[in-house]
Amino acid sequence: MRIFYMGNNWLGWKVLEWMSGTDDEVVGMAVHPEGSATYTEQMKNAPGLPESRVFDGSKLRDEEVVESVRALDPDVGVSVLFGYILQPSFLDIFSEGAVNLHPAYLPYNRGAYPNVWSIVDDTPAGVTLHEIDEGVDTGDIWARQQVEVRPSDTGRSLYRRLEQASLDLFQSAWPKWKNGELSPTKQSEEEGTKYYTDDVENIDEIDLDATYTGRELIDILRARTFPPHNGAYFEENGQKVYLRLELTEEA
Repeated sequence: MRIFYMGNNWLGWKVLEWMSGTDDEVVGMAVHPEGSATYTEQMKNAPGLPESRVFDGSKLRDEEVVESVRALDPDVGVSVLFGYILQPSFLDIFSEGAVNLHPAYLPYNRGAYPNVWSIVDDTPAGVTLHEIDEGVDTGDIWARQQVEVRPSDTGRSLYRRLEQASLDLFQSAWPKWKNGELSPTKQSEEEGTKYYTDDVENIDEIDLDATYTGRELIDILRARTFPPHNGAYFEENGQKVYLRLELTEEA
């Protein structure tokens, strides 16, 4: 199968690395532009594509880019932690459709920071392989797997387990998807949650004069603990003080 790959981050690299060792042919790829890209060089090296077949992911709406990708004659698009919404004109390129690997248990936590919201909202955590449609993480589900949220989890520790679970799910589900062994499941329109990148700003500032339950405050602090990134904070005399929580389970 001829693949056009779109990805970012460690998981994007590892899925691409695995695919490059299968009988699929990666004919082109899109990566994030400088400033939002991670593991770009590793991703470029995995399939060994010429630079002419590596595209700036922020420009997939440009007509010239769309036609260049179309000329590669890909069968399917594969997206892993790719931060751009794909337009119908781009999705029409793929005769077999396009799939996305999302580190959330859809329909819960569509969009950004699913690891944070599973802790803060106590929604199921997990990973999902789903069809890409015109929405954000709203397409039919091909496969999914729950991941336990532990009392000692931080945003970082849960995210790392979601990464590994995502890789495991893709490796097991992809051959079945290609062979037509998976049946799609429509996502519920009544259930589920959705978050944007800016939504964490609503929980990040800890109001020193507000009332929180112990659980609410601990969940915010641990969910936003992801060093070296800043997370939750309080502000005093115009100065922000950032907080990280260290959790250790009883031996």
